[in-house]
Amino acid sequence: MHTFGTLVGQTDTGFWATLDWPWVWAVATLVVDNLIRIVALFVVPRNRRPTAGMAWLMAIFLFPIPGLLFFMLIGGNRLPAKRRRRQDEATRLIGEVADREEAKLGTPLSTLAPGIRNAVVLGRSLGAQPMVSGNATTISIDYEGCFAMMADAIRSAEHYVHVEFYILVYDETTADVFEAMREAAARGVEVRVLLDHISAVRNPGAKRTRRKLDEIGARWAYMLPVRPWRGEWQRPDLRNHRKLIVVDGRLGLMGSQNLVDSSYNKPSNRRRGLHWRDLMVRVEGPAALGLEAVFLSDWYVETGEALGLDALEALSVDQPGETDCQVLPSGPGFGGENNLQVFVSLLYTAEHRISITSPYFIPEGAIMHALRAATARGVEVELFVSEIGDQAVVYHAQRSYYEELLTAGVRIFMYKPPFILHSKHFTIDDRVAVVGSSNMDQRSFNLNMEVSMVVHGRDFVRDLDAVTAFYHQNSRELTREEWSRQPLRWQLLDGLARLTSALQ
Repeated sequence: MHTFGTLVGQTDTGFWATLDWPWVWAVATLVVDNLIRIVALFVVPRNRRPTAGMAWLMAIFLFPIPGLLFFMLIGGNRLPAKRRRRQDEATRLIGEVADREEAKLGTPLSTLAPGIRNAVVLGRSLGAQPMVSGNATTISIDYEGCFAMMADAIRSAEHYVHVEFYILVYDETTADVFEAMREAAARGVEVRVLLDHISAVRNPGAKRTRRKLDEIGARWAYMLPVRPWRGEWQRPDLRNHRKLIVVDGRLGLMGSQNLVDSSYNKPSNRRRGLHWRDLMVRVEGPAALGLEAVFLSDWYVETGEALGLDALEALSVDQPGETDCQVLPSGPGFGGENNLQVFVSLLYTAEHRISITSPYFIPEGAIMHALRAATARGVEVELFVSEIGDQAVVYHAQRSYYEELLTAGVRIFMYKPPFILHSKHFTIDDRVAVVGSSNMDQRSFNLNMEVSMVVHGRDFVRDLDAVTAFYHQNSRELTREEWSRQPLRWQLLDGLARLTSALQ
């Protein structure tokens, strides 16, 4: 006598045995593929630029399952809830201190031209520090000389040294900076160091650098660590790209240069003979407090340690110069792409000239519109880029804009090999400039934590003009005739890279 269970088992076995499994899998795959495409139409375009949305939809429609997995990995730029809460709290507290500092040291807005004033007010409302008066600035493009300048600044510390770099490596070139930190810590100066986690893993010397930081007695932490086994996870290509040093709240250094040898210690770079050219700014005065606020915010987000704003407020800040500076932090924690908005606002103020230096120039639509509008009203626009690239996809994506730029009347100057021109700055007329860590691409506008500084002062602009004069001497101009002779294969690569650049 058969039991009910036995009968069911026999029936099930007979049913499954009759199925045409290749046909079943084909139907299931077709259903899943189309379901993914339909859902993507609702999910992907939401709160996303049309260009980015179309690029993601194309990737998902062509390769539904791989495209979906890739979108799930890097399709969003939201930080984890805990990190967002800390960032919001830090921004609020530092904003309260900044309000009080603005009342004491803020640049009178009436002294600024209307367009610049609007950009400064815009930046302030989006999370920038106030524009403050009385700063003294020095520009350096000497790569090894910048390390000497950093070491000298650290050796002058009496209370604390705060160091934050996207790439921070102990090597033969940077050894004196680490020695200066060791000396500072040995005499009782508090030394805090932040370095980006993914860049530390990707660049040679990670273990050596960790050992050295421990050996010198620095308190240090990784920024945006990706360690799921510790519960630390966010989109893995969200990075903290800032480069800055603050000494005692009175002296700061910021710009584009990482704390690493000019070859980045990579065998591929050394085989090609590549070296990086960068720009750093040394600033004394109230603007150093703006850089300090950026560091304290990042330290709090990464460690949970109190910001120490009482000590910051108690500092008596000298005003050793006459330059006006506004520190502009940006990144997913701020929202609204505040660096992009301020940059575009400033570009529209140009009356005579715009000079841009960017190693990775993949302009958002608003940047292109601003540059076209500038050339149309007679503004001379020049762009400095590297003739060769260190990142193939980014290099070709950048090239895909050259024809459009040349047609608009932008003059393109390519810095000659074997150097990668890594400086990031632009100048408007003879009144205002922006320097910092931010490139003009979607990564810097939407994904990276960056820090820029808006500088209002003819002397500073004149010094930066001397730098661009040096670039002119070491660059060659790309003409429309030369560009029209580009091989078809390069045009194809440029176009494909431009498409992938929208996958943000």
